[in-house]
Formats: sequence, C-alpha cells, structure tokens
Amino acid sequence: MRPAPFLYGHKQMRISQKGVFIALMLLAASFASLIDPVLAARAVPPKVDTLCQTCHGKDGKATVVGSPNLSGQQKEYLIEQLRAYRSGTRRHEQMSIIAKSLTDDDIENLAEWYSSIKITVEKPK
Repeated sequence: MRPAPFLYGHKQMRISQKGVFIALMLLAASFASLIDPVLAARAVPPKVDTLCQTCHGKDGKATVVGSPNLSGQQKEYLIEQLRAYRSGTRRHEQMSIIAKSLTDDDIENLAEWYSSIKITVEKPK
C-alpha cells in the first residue's frame, strides 16, 4: 500500500498509514485522563502529597514506625476516623492537628484514594 501524501507548505511529505495510526493513538492516550472520569478520579489528591505521604506513604504503606498502613482500608472507616480526629473525639498529637485542616471534600478524596489501592495478602510459609 502506498503512503498517503500530505502537503506541508510547498513540499509534499509522505506518511504511512501506520504512522498516522500511531500518532492518533498517542494523541488519544494523552487525552484519556481528561475524557475518562474513572482515570481522572484516580489522580492522587494534593493533600496526599502535602500531608499524608510523610507518615502513611503515597501508596498507603506506612513509612514511619507506629503509623498505620492505609492502603486497602475501608473508605467508610477512613472517613469516620478522619472526622473523629478533626472533631477531637479521637486524639493523636499529629493527626488531630492535620485533620483540623481537612475539609469534608478532602476527607472524602483521601478516603477514596487510600481505599482504592489494591493490596495482596500472603499466608506465612
């Protein structure tokens, strides 16, 4: 099959159909997160980067001794605990301070993020 001719200024340029297909696929992939709400919803919430990852890790695996792993935790549980820290009914030196800066939307987004991370479990040998 002959390449399709394209005009660029006064010069003729030939691009194969395969090249056009690849270019279109790359373009579609680059806009996927803007088009697909599921992919867009999986973006890391900004508060994870600024508040959570220091102790709990971006992937929900604790990086500080004594901090719990959050990946795979139930969304409702995370929401309940963050609200308890924020209101003062549950206390922890750092978490009580951090949770006071969280809005309801922040709590929802953080809980959604950490609960959506898949974990695997292996039995001891």
